[in-house]
Amino acid sequence: MSPTPCPLSGDAELLGAAWRRSSHSTGMNNCVETAATRSGLLALRDSKDPAGPVLLLSRAAWNSFVGAVRDGSL
Repeated sequence: MSPTPCPLSGDAELLGAAWRRSSHSTGMNNCVETAATRSGLLALRDSKDPAGPVLLLSRAAWNSFVGAVRDGSL
């Protein structure tokens, strides 16, 4: 099985996406941006590299990640 390439910001799934920056962002641009995709996935990217790779996660995966960060599991 070959790996699925990580989409880039110009990928059709992400065209017209409204990217939002974290409210915890610092002035040094160290943050994550998120956007909802046409298919209902959540897209994540590094704000310092908006044309770079994008992670696509289901809402359940994102909620699990955020929950683990909040409760100190990660």
